Amino acid sequence: MGISLKKSESVSLAKAAQDGLSHISLGVGWDVAKKGFFGGLLGGGGDIDLDASCITFDADKTVLELVWFGKLTNASGTIRHSGDNLTGEGDGDDESIVIQLDKLDSRVEYIVLTVNSFRGQTFDKVANAFGRVVDARSGREIARFDISDSGPHTGFVLASLSRNGGQWDFKAIGERTGGRTVQDLTGPARAIL
Repeated sequence: MGISLKKSESVSLAKAAQDGLSHISLGVGWDVAKKGFFGGLLGGGGDIDLDASCITFDADKTVLELVWFGKLTNASGTIRHSGDNLTGEGDGDDESIVIQLDKLDSRVEYIVLTVNSFRGQTFDKVANAFGRVVDARSGREIARFDISDSGPHTGFVLASLSRNGGQWDFKAIGERTGGRTVQDLTGPARAIL
């Protein structure tokens, strides 16, 4: 298990990885919130369709590219999305985004990981949500951010990666927002950088 981060905490990926880091996976997982004696579903729904996405920015905080379930790779193929999970069922990462850090366009200074509810289901219907960064070559978890922030919002700016002297830092953000698509979350993502 990697370093457990709280909101606004960060970690240097180079220091945490020790043996160099060229490929990472940003994973997101969640479950449907349960309540009541028999574990009835909150709000009566059965599945929660959250979407993990990433937004790349340059040094001026201009959006370069979006990678999400509707566009599974960036133009150079250095960022790849695992595909859309419509339910949140199962253990581990429900959606993940693999990034080749060593081959990214040199203009990319920031990468922001967002989560949104495409169907408009709110985060008060979500439980056990997390974001994590994994060394994609070894499968070792480097850092994890458990999300306990439920509420009536439909979007979440989860975390960011930023260049730091040629290396990358991972920061847990945990900022609630509205929006049902990654395009809706670009403004809030830019604002936190």
